[in-house]
Amino acid sequence: MKYEGWPDEGELVVGKVDDIEDFGVFVDLEEYQDKRGLVHVSEVASGWIKNVRDHVNEDQTVVAKVLDVDESAQQIDLSLKDVNDHQHSDKIQEWKNEQKADKWLTLAFGEDMADDQFRHIANGLLADFGSLYDGFEQAAIHGHEALEGTDLDEDERDAIVETARDNVSVPYVTVTGYVTLTSPDADGVDDVKAALQAAEGNGEVPDEVEMDVTYVGAPEYRVRVQAPNYKTAESELEAAGDRAVAEIGDLGGNGEFHRERQLDEE
Repeated sequence: MKYEGWPDEGELVVGKVDDIEDFGVFVDLEEYQDKRGLVHVSEVASGWIKNVRDHVNEDQTVVAKVLDVDESAQQIDLSLKDVNDHQHSDKIQEWKNEQKADKWLTLAFGEDMADDQFRHIANGLLADFGSLYDGFEQAAIHGHEALEGTDLDEDERDAIVETARDNVSVPYVTVTGYVTLTSPDADGVDDVKAALQAAEGNGEVPDEVEMDVTYVGAPEYRVRVQAPNYKTAESELEAAGDRAVAEIGDLGGNGEFHRERQLDEE
């Protein structure tokens, strides 16, 4: 997707070196429709520059900082030297992510998608998430709930969620805790099973969360939670432990949730 309009002063932009002159470098902006910027020789690199071609090559993809925008003169002044390695890496990754999201839009709505529909959907995602990629990522994690605040209709939301869940690699984190469960009753095994089922949420765990409860060694069980972020993972882990302890308590047994495995004393 190429944006209409102009970049903002201070913005980092991705471009391709189009022409190299003694006085500077012309760069075609990859993210903006029909926009070209100039990197003056003094902004190509720090220090004295003998030959501009020692620092850049034609067709090279670069990250530049926007120094000034003069719409009336159709001029964009850029700097390469004001972009550090970390900024360069992050911006290139962001740009690559948006290219992926462009392809996902085509997958979701077809090659024959009308330009006005493309703009409508793209602008809807940009308005709420800041980027197409973030919109798809949130749709993959949270489903339709993530898109409720957008201007997209139900069919458009369905298409985005389905495509996102088929294509987006969602970053997950994993946290682990333990529960000890005991019951003095003759049916104590069944009581423990009920408590473990309660820990697993009885089917009420959010779609984006994966929970696994496994046997460690009586009376201890491991609860592992995988979620899109630590806040959700920790919250769901604590809730699982609380459910197990409450259930075994209601059945006359005892339970305790802890983060580290309890080792038997020698």
